[in-house]
Amino acid sequence: SSEALERARDIAVVVLDKTGTITLGEPAVLDVVTRGSEDELLRVAASAELRSEHPIGEAVVAAARQRDLELHEPMSFEAVPGRGIVATVEGRRVVVGTRILIEEEVGAVGVGGEGADEQGPGDGYDWPAAADRIEGAARTPLWIAVDGEVRGLLGVADAVKEGSAEAIRELRAKGLRVVMLTGDNQRVAESIAAEVGIDEVRAQVLPGQKAEVVQELRAESGGAVAMVGDGINDAPALAQADVGIAIGTGTDVAMETADVVLMRGDLRVVPEALALSRRTMKTIEQNLFWAFFYNTALIPIAAGALYSFAFLPMMLRELHPVLAALAMAFSSVSVVANSLRLRRVSL
Repeated sequence: SSEALERARDIAVVVLDKTGTITLGEPAVLDVVTRGSEDELLRVAASAELRSEHPIGEAVVAAARQRDLELHEPMSFEAVPGRGIVATVEGRRVVVGTRILIEEEVGAVGVGGEGADEQGPGDGYDWPAAADRIEGAARTPLWIAVDGEVRGLLGVADAVKEGSAEAIRELRAKGLRVVMLTGDNQRVAESIAAEVGIDEVRAQVLPGQKAEVVQELRAESGGAVAMVGDGINDAPALAQADVGIAIGTGTDVAMETADVVLMRGDLRVVPEALALSRRTMKTIEQNLFWAFFYNTALIPIAAGALYSFAFLPMMLRELHPVLAALAMAFSSVSVVANSLRLRRVSL
């Protein structure tokens, strides 16, 4: 929109969602940690995630299908925004998600008993230590509990998009403050941020809190805030931001909510869009100045300001209609020609 175009030149802070914006949004299960059968843990978790629309849930289902595991449709399913899912599979209550969600289900999670084995699961397996090892490898630990007992962990990773680091360097080179926003835990988030060159991270943010973070950043910076996202969970933040920018490969909800929709999923388009906004507003100001100056100079002539100058041709002293028409056409052509220069601007 024209309003978004105008606001974009005043942006001081750019907030980037992690999953699907900085990363590919195509997570994969790389680790399976359990007391028993890896296939059974993955089968139960994937069955619970069958109705999930979240990329991580889809990754769990894909991993199970790669192993040709037989999945069963959950009897009940509930998505807990920003935390995971709760489902009933084959008569068992299955919870898949963050440690916070698991602890709400089974209580505080610690070492399962004496003699914890750090090398592998056992009767006294230290689940928090296992989660730490997964996080240390820059992967997101997905906790799994069945009937009130922790049964295992999945390590999920999402690769960084090509060009994300370059785009962030360009944004920072323009003097913009770049903040990464994610529901992941702090350790994993900081690992991804370090890989792409972001210093400021807001982690473990629930979907409903993203809009609040945008408000906080606006108050801190005193300037306009741009939010870049691609998912349903980003929609409130996109609407709250001064300029909401949706990645073209994102969800329909995000694209409908955003002020600007990028045609590609490449994050490098973001600094280009902001540069184009600033250049466009500069061109508009140039056109307004030229039109004002031009008309201010010629209106007195049209009113007869040159009539008393006898040495001038009568056509000019009386501003013949033909000259007036040519002058008006020149004014319009000059404005259009100046605007067309944007096509050759190097962003």
